[in-house]
Amino acid sequence: MTTSDSNDGATSGQNLPKLEANLARIDDLTQRMLAAMGKGRKVPPALQGPSQDLYMKAAGAYITEMMNNPAKLIEHQVAFWGKSVKHYVEAQHLLTQGQIRSPSDDTPRDRRFANEMWDTNPYFNFVKQQYLMNAAAVQQAVSDLDTLDSSEKKRLEFFSQQIIDMMSPTNFLATNPEALALAAETEGESLVAGLENLVADLEANNGDLVVTLADKTAFKVGENLGTTPGQVVFRNRMFELIQYTPTTDKVHEVPLLIFPPWINKFYILDLKPQNSLIKWAVDQGYTVFVVSWVNPDESYRDVSMTDYVEDGYLTAIAQVKEICDVPQVNAVGYCIAGTTLSLALGVMAQRNDNSVNSATFFTTLTDFSDRGEVGVFLDNDFVDGIEAEVGESGMLSSFYMSRTFSYLRSNDLIYGPAIKSYMLGKAPPAFDLLYWNGDGTNLPAKMSVEYLRGLCQGDALATTGFDVAGTTVTLADVKVPVCAIACETDHIAAWKSSYRGVQKMGSKDKTFILSESGHIAGIVNPPTKYKYGHYLNPELGLTPEDWQAGAEMTNGSWWPQWNQWLSAKSGKKVEARSPGSEKHPVLCAAPGTYVVG
Repeated sequence: MTTSDSNDGATSGQNLPKLEANLARIDDLTQRMLAAMGKGRKVPPALQGPSQDLYMKAAGAYITEMMNNPAKLIEHQVAFWGKSVKHYVEAQHLLTQGQIRSPSDDTPRDRRFANEMWDTNPYFNFVKQQYLMNAAAVQQAVSDLDTLDSSEKKRLEFFSQQIIDMMSPTNFLATNPEALALAAETEGESLVAGLENLVADLEANNGDLVVTLADKTAFKVGENLGTTPGQVVFRNRMFELIQYTPTTDKVHEVPLLIFPPWINKFYILDLKPQNSLIKWAVDQGYTVFVVSWVNPDESYRDVSMTDYVEDGYLTAIAQVKEICDVPQVNAVGYCIAGTTLSLALGVMAQRNDNSVNSATFFTTLTDFSDRGEVGVFLDNDFVDGIEAEVGESGMLSSFYMSRTFSYLRSNDLIYGPAIKSYMLGKAPPAFDLLYWNGDGTNLPAKMSVEYLRGLCQGDALATTGFDVAGTTVTLADVKVPVCAIACETDHIAAWKSSYRGVQKMGSKDKTFILSESGHIAGIVNPPTKYKYGHYLNPELGLTPEDWQAGAEMTNGSWWPQWNQWLSAKSGKKVEARSPGSEKHPVLCAAPGTYVVG
């Protein structure tokens, strides 16, 4: 026996207790996993995926295509077979020659396959190339279905891509070289740690599999998130009103009131001092108020869009006017809160209420004629399922909202994190944005259905009018000066749709800014980072494409541009205001109590 053999034997003997211990842990974890999975919610079939009608139409379209244009389909199949077989033959040829290397690889670069073994190891390279060839073939087949209407085709492209992404070899242990190598290196410890992470996620979510995206122990709202100093100065059943402590001796006379979306929590605008839009606005000399919405439970079943307008927007505006002793405020609405700000402005216009001096919209849809990527979830098959679910539960759970938005970026928000956590056994990162992303909220049943049916599906605000607060509102009723900021790669509020909505507003004073990046990064884009640029073009009578083509591109954040616009609409400078007033005593310190609910 050689020295090497002796050392290998010793190592194996030393690791045997560790292996046995890991096996015992796996048995215990498996029992816990099964117990947790038994508690999971029963997701209605209508919310599991598109109805069978979509796939039946796709099958019919494929048969029609095959009958009308068999040559094209044969050409596709022959090309696919040719690539697959050629690759197989090349791989076999190298092996028969004793060459342990991969054949030529012309497949596109894909960050899922960044590990070098996908290129250098013949087995993993073969699996990768075959997968990408199959993926391209499916994508081509769907792309060439000419008899489906555009909406159906868009949905088929999306959901077929979901299947393609799910079947990636990176998602399976036997075909993931990084996971296998780490398992061998750690004598299976990484897999046990991964199973522990999986069980922990199941137990934390009552049996629902929700991948933890960020280290939940690393953050606490009010301690290292949402830390801009301020006070809660008003509270009702819908929201807490936060007034922030001034940092300048003088402030603009007209206060700034920010309405964040109630789909998520407001501290996305106050993650940390370096990228806090709230702190930045305070530092520019504005008296800043922010609405922190309640996280509704089933008792909010009958809360409607009218309640959000009356008890939310109009009430908050009235409180800010009273606290600051001013006749008007400047208002900001982000995402769905921007959509509802449009409704509130329309109601106010019809009541001859001039309490809002100007309105700013962050990534806001008011024209839903093209609903963008999220539109694949807004057909009747899904919305019928949501309506049935909220009718039974009284609310739309944050579980469904989070899952929907995650599937719009499934590789980044589902499969990638799951691989790192469950296969590699790694702890989730201490990443504030991902922590916020996982801190979701529920939606009231009635409001959810009104929003989905009347606005998303019916496009009523941009067309015939949306019924709210005892009247019917259209975009033509939005007559105050407006500034809209949209984001170029936004997958939730497509910028071209946002632009079309602004075009239909009745205001004679309109500014439209297009920021680079997406729904969050394009908004949370402080000037100090100098990261994403923005487009500006004063001519709003153009098509979206022509507007962008003629726009001036500026490197860096849009915040200073907005500040220039907003300051001109914020009046003279007055003495800085401390939070609250005699009629509005301080209730508690920011970020308040609703944000942690």
